[in-house]
Amino acid sequence: MFRKILIANRGEIACRVIKTARRLGIATAAVYSEADRNAAHVALADEAWPIGPPPARESYLSIERIIDAGRRAGAEAIHPGYGFLSENADFAEASASAGIVFIGPPPAAIRRMGSKAEAKALMEKADVPLLPGYHGAAQDFPSLAAAAGNIGYPVLIKASAGGGGRGMRIVERSEDLEAALSSAAREARSAFGSGHLLLEKYLARPRHVEIQLFADMHGNVVSLFERDCSIQRRYQKIIEEAPAPDLDPSLRAAMAAAAIAAGRAVGYVGAGTVEFLVAGSDFYFMEMNTRLQVEHAVTEMITGQDLVEWQILVASGEKLPQAATGLSIHGHAIEARIYAEDPGREFLPSVGHLVHLRMPRQNLALRVDSGVREGDAIGSEYDPMIAKLIAWGEDRPAALSRLQSALAKWEIVGVETNLGLLGAILAHPEFAAGGLDTGFIARHKDALLPPEPALVPPAEQRLILAAAVLAVLRDTESEAAAAAERRADPFSPWAIADAWRMNGAGFQDFLLSWDGEKVPLRAYAGPDGSWRLVFASESVHATAREDEAGMALRLDRVEHHLRVVRRGMDLVVIRRGKKNEVLTRLDPLAPPAGHAAGAERLIAPIPGRITRILVKTGDAVEKGAALIVLEAMKMELTLSAPRAGSVSELPFGIGEMVEEGAELVRFAPEAAN
Repeated sequence: MFRKILIANRGEIACRVIKTARRLGIATAAVYSEADRNAAHVALADEAWPIGPPPARESYLSIERIIDAGRRAGAEAIHPGYGFLSENADFAEASASAGIVFIGPPPAAIRRMGSKAEAKALMEKADVPLLPGYHGAAQDFPSLAAAAGNIGYPVLIKASAGGGGRGMRIVERSEDLEAALSSAAREARSAFGSGHLLLEKYLARPRHVEIQLFADMHGNVVSLFERDCSIQRRYQKIIEEAPAPDLDPSLRAAMAAAAIAAGRAVGYVGAGTVEFLVAGSDFYFMEMNTRLQVEHAVTEMITGQDLVEWQILVASGEKLPQAATGLSIHGHAIEARIYAEDPGREFLPSVGHLVHLRMPRQNLALRVDSGVREGDAIGSEYDPMIAKLIAWGEDRPAALSRLQSALAKWEIVGVETNLGLLGAILAHPEFAAGGLDTGFIARHKDALLPPEPALVPPAEQRLILAAAVLAVLRDTESEAAAAAERRADPFSPWAIADAWRMNGAGFQDFLLSWDGEKVPLRAYAGPDGSWRLVFASESVHATAREDEAGMALRLDRVEHHLRVVRRGMDLVVIRRGKKNEVLTRLDPLAPPAGHAAGAERLIAPIPGRITRILVKTGDAVEKGAALIVLEAMKMELTLSAPRAGSVSELPFGIGEMVEEGAELVRFAPEAAN
């Protein structure tokens, strides 16, 4: 067993590895970029070493810097986590050369499976079923176009050197192939350092089912059953579960046998995942991930095993644990990935600080894996995942019910999230019935992501407005009480914040902005500490108390439990399982704001790097035309013209970093209407 390991990763997976290492009595050394100097994994590890600036290529992707940190820390082994260098054969070799054990497969296996083209060739020899496709060396357009024609449209373009959805494109028509190949190759080079592509026949409604594989140095290879990862956006998984619903036992056995054959074919050691597409009773090899998967937690929940512990044991030369010979499926587990992103804007990543963060309480049947804390920043440098929520149940309905309940208890303020989308997926009848395939979100987009926000019912409107006003009144009372304590006469009537007047009823007026509408309210103080709130033609009686659990708001004698988060002049009202409502307190005496021209300007929605400029100065463009390609958070974002006009200036060049809100294209004044 190792005495100290270095974790060459960050965030959730770094925290995950640290926790297992600590339980095993192994000291941990973390690494961090300048952007992560105050990150959760840095605080959790026994020690942490700086490895460079925020860009991943200068820190988490720098083999030299990480190996140097391992040497200086005196680490005996390196755990690569997932992403970054976890599937980099050069990194595994550099670790061995430095006398540090790489907790992962041999470099040769990484190379074979890291190239999707070579992997498919090996699988073909091992009689593992393959989709019709092209995985040859020729990458010129005529060769790829001919291959696509032979396969038949639609075809799927994939990056040979990586995964996670980067470099993937669906092409429906031959006319769209050249542009898609160019875009996919560019994104693949940026993400993985290689623009090599392969083509596959695109299946319209397949399931994505993967087998968790484990092998040791003594020739033992086992399957830890399967996971269904069909619910995806941008080709990236957001909900995973184990075992796969309604999977025929014979199909499960055949897939496990094929996965084991794949592992043996490459001389595999450690944790790996063989991914298949399933269509009816047929399955096809897709790729092999030579690392631990993000979704490994659901496998742990149904087997009772710690896969990180298995990784460490195997890397130290031990045989697979004795439990590997008697594995069985116990119950069902479902995982939901919580991201800082805006599903309503094509899943655009969201950057900002986690002003407020509350997670559901963990227990044996509910698990939260996270690498962030309240106050942390979600930046543009790395993956925007906030956490994974995993629920276990005796069967799938029990696990689903537990996950839905726990998901509703999340409270996040400061960034947009996919919490609403996850809740909508879990509540969808087809999902509950086990109707899973990779096109689920696209097929049910209108139901899962309604184009217009639903109107808030009048009763909920009253509740939200009352909560916001009571929060302000409570703050005012607290400030007045604190000021009174500082005065020589704490009992002075001037220290009372109840709007007391000598003649007539005292009241306070408020002006709130909610969804672009101005809402005036008047609050009358009652003798018992209660308030009568008047807005429009309605009047409600309200009292409130607040503590760590949130606000208990009694409205016309009915008690409601919610939370109000203060963020400057904003009041964020959080109700269990509902969309956060943001209200802004306005100064009624402030002059009217000037006209905002943001809707007619092309601005950067998040910080990123410009990878392509599709127009030049003087070009006339139509509204919706593609103008700029921005790379941020491991993905390419194509930004379109907000209106028709003539391009007068391009302030930034290809390769330049831009901040959120930067104006990327300027239009000639005469084109504005």
